[in-house]
Amino acid sequence: MSEFTHLDQQGNPAMVDVGGKQATRRTARARAIVHLPPEVWQQLEGDELRTKKGPVFQTAILAGIMGAKKTGELIPLCHPLGLDDCKVHIGTGKEGEVIVECTASLTAKTGVEMEALTGATIAALTIYDMCKAFSHDIVIREVKLMEKTGGKRDFRRREE
Repeated sequence: MSEFTHLDQQGNPAMVDVGGKQATRRTARARAIVHLPPEVWQQLEGDELRTKKGPVFQTAILAGIMGAKKTGELIPLCHPLGLDDCKVHIGTGKEGEVIVECTASLTAKTGVEMEALTGATIAALTIYDMCKAFSHDIVIREVKLMEKTGGKRDFRRREE
């Protein structure tokens, strides 16, 4: 059975020491799904939602990138990382569904899963914030890691 990596010998929280690890290329892609009620969904024009606050998806992309870059400041035991790249893509799925994906990458001694997850989550929260004037019945769900490469083992979730 695996042990928690963020605990010291006495069971106290501790940052993982990555000093002895080799730097490798690491990537991670995370997804969040935002369900919009009809009164918000009908505001969609092409590939963008526009509100008095501005273009929702464009703003959410910027927020997601900013969130990914600040992950080490937001999650106590995450290493602060200088990302080599971070991209947020926002598209629509079936009616009422907005799909947010964040991909982060770097060459380092630790992975970027938390940065990708944070980026997708912050982008989803930004969509909620900018659209709540239309309805508070917006649901953010299924924030999950889709894939990661580099480090001890790769991971890829089956697409549903």
